[in-house]
Amino acid sequence: MTSLSHPAPRRAIIDTCLAMNGSGINQGASGNLSVRVEGGFLITPSSLPYDETAPEDIVEMGFDGSYVGRRRPSSEWRFHRDILKARPDVDVVLHTHSTFATALAVHGRGIPSFHYMVALAGGDSIRCAPYATFGTQELSDQAVAALEGRLACLLANHGMIVLGKTLKGALALAVEVETLARQYLHAHLLGEPVILPPEEIARVAEKMRRMKYGLPPDEDAAPEDTARPREG
Repeated sequence: MTSLSHPAPRRAIIDTCLAMNGSGINQGASGNLSVRVEGGFLITPSSLPYDETAPEDIVEMGFDGSYVGRRRPSSEWRFHRDILKARPDVDVVLHTHSTFATALAVHGRGIPSFHYMVALAGGDSIRCAPYATFGTQELSDQAVAALEGRLACLLANHGMIVLGKTLKGALALAVEVETLARQYLHAHLLGEPVILPPEEIARVAEKMRRMKYGLPPDEDAAPEDTARPREG
């Protein structure tokens, strides 16, 4: 019997999909997830509930569209393949039909920089890609364009896509994007929110980068931001 390739990431994909549903950002068998591996990527199968998915059901694909496994790959495999090909800086593509992000997407609306946490998605906005039929090359092309310079986008009348280096990071970003979508929709109850300028989002992004890597604060940091451990 041939041993299963990439057993650890297969199990991690299933665990992350179950966490997606458990967190409320996805429902049933909707959404899909892929992880880069040597020579291609692993992707969730088509139309199989996550709580019924076994490691053997995760499909291994090549960037030429070929696949091996006992299941067919997700119908959205094209945008997973094309995003991973276009973005060597990421290893995970996560797609969900989360409620609030989808509510914005059905209006063709992205998420502007109404809150500084938008910077987590890689820019001063989370774009919404124009509508295209699911599973098509047109949708893939629209998604790749909307994700240029970004780690997240919405898909009109569909849902969201987020990118990451790790499954944990991608899931955390998906939860954050859904939170931002919820906040943005609620803020609209009081009128159009104030939008932060691009230069502020760039400053926030740099502060976040320095915090992530444990670097000293920037030169403009307030005195309390330069605190250091007491000696002795």
